[in-house]
Amino acid sequence: MAKRIQTDKISKKLPLLGIGYHCLAVFIGILLLSESVVAVPNFFEKESSQIAQQPAGSGQEETKAAAQRALQEGLQLFRQGTAESLRQAIQKWQEALPLFRAVGDSSGEATALLGIGRVYSDLGEKQKALEYYNQSLLLSQQQGNKAQEALTLSNIGLIYSDLGEKQKALEYYNSSLSLSQQVGNKTQEAITLNNIGNVYDTLGEQRKALEYYNQSLLLSQQLGDKAQEATTLNNIGFVYSTLGDKQKALEYYNQSLPITRQIGYKAWEARTLNNIGLVYSDLGEKQKAIEYYNQSLPLSQQVGDKASQARTLSNIGRVYDTLGEKQKAIEYYNQSLPLSQQVGDKAQEATTLNNIGSVYDALGEKQKAIEYYNQSLPLSRQIGYKVQEAASLNNIGLIYDALGEKQKAIEYYNQSLPITRQIGYKAGEALIFRLNLSFLVLVKLDSEKKSKGKVW
Repeated sequence: MAKRIQTDKISKKLPLLGIGYHCLAVFIGILLLSESVVAVPNFFEKESSQIAQQPAGSGQEETKAAAQRALQEGLQLFRQGTAESLRQAIQKWQEALPLFRAVGDSSGEATALLGIGRVYSDLGEKQKALEYYNQSLLLSQQQGNKAQEALTLSNIGLIYSDLGEKQKALEYYNSSLSLSQQVGNKTQEAITLNNIGNVYDTLGEQRKALEYYNQSLLLSQQLGDKAQEATTLNNIGFVYSTLGDKQKALEYYNQSLPITRQIGYKAWEARTLNNIGLVYSDLGEKQKAIEYYNQSLPLSQQVGDKASQARTLSNIGRVYDTLGEKQKAIEYYNQSLPLSQQVGDKAQEATTLNNIGSVYDALGEKQKAIEYYNQSLPLSRQIGYKVQEAASLNNIGLIYDALGEKQKAIEYYNQSLPITRQIGYKAGEALIFRLNLSFLVLVKLDSEKKSKGKVW
């Protein structure tokens, strides 16, 4: 029986051929934002001294102090990482905005705007995040604050990456990288290198992704930046998992996991646990996979990370699917799908749609399966998600093959084959080659049979 390709997501991110959740710049951006806010007091100290030299009354100083307090209180809430605390952080930063404006502190205003944008991004409200980022970017450019401009450009790049506009994301990331290098901001440079690597990974250019990830990792380790180190280790693991080197993927994930616990960042601990579960699932150790998924899911629920929840629910569904518990698989997939749609995670949505199609295919409901595959395919193409695109093309081909429409099947196989070669997925390439070969043999046998039946 030909093999359907199903995508398990690491959590994600971001899967089928064992695609894992990319620790994108969400984490990175968050940490970068934390760094920015932590650096704010020094900046404000300088600004406060300048204000003190002006003929301003104590009322203005009190206003500025209140703005700084609101900014720091927002940061503390942000660091808690729960859905409730993130909303409270927005409220604090919203309180800070008019205070900074009242005293003419555009740098503080830009930082608060950046924080609000970061939270909206994490909550899946990408367009709202863009609005705040663009306001922050304009202020940073007006001030000539290149370090903050670089950070904001990187965060905008992340939004476009999440929205599937990969080339636009690269434009923003490359602008950020250039500025970071100009001002010698190694921390931001490491973050942006990681984000560029992530784009290439999503586009199926795994070797190029590894080049950027390894540059990022080296910088992070030199700086002692544990958060960024954990993120990039996870992403390198993701690449090796995609390339089929599961043991090497585990090595990197198991380096990342203790660091996420050390720094107390539960969202990324959840995602790394999910990724480890995915590897064990790919290795056939389903119960061990479930154990890791069940550690991951409550953590992502605790911090309100719907994207991570969606991925892990989909991955649990995938395990039950492979164990033959199809209805249970459908239940988990149907819990996952609306969550990924809510946060605009089209990669995960495409993965789950593909996997639902796979279940219906196995249950013999071929037309229903095609409906789901055909929902998955355009999403994958829209965001440049090559692994999933190849999988859906292969799966549609398999259905037409099973329905006896051999020529139509081969058309889909031949669309899938160059993509599997591009992304270096050897197992998928071999599978499609065998399917093509089988088809050609059948055509030859059919031709010979017809020839023998002819009367000359």
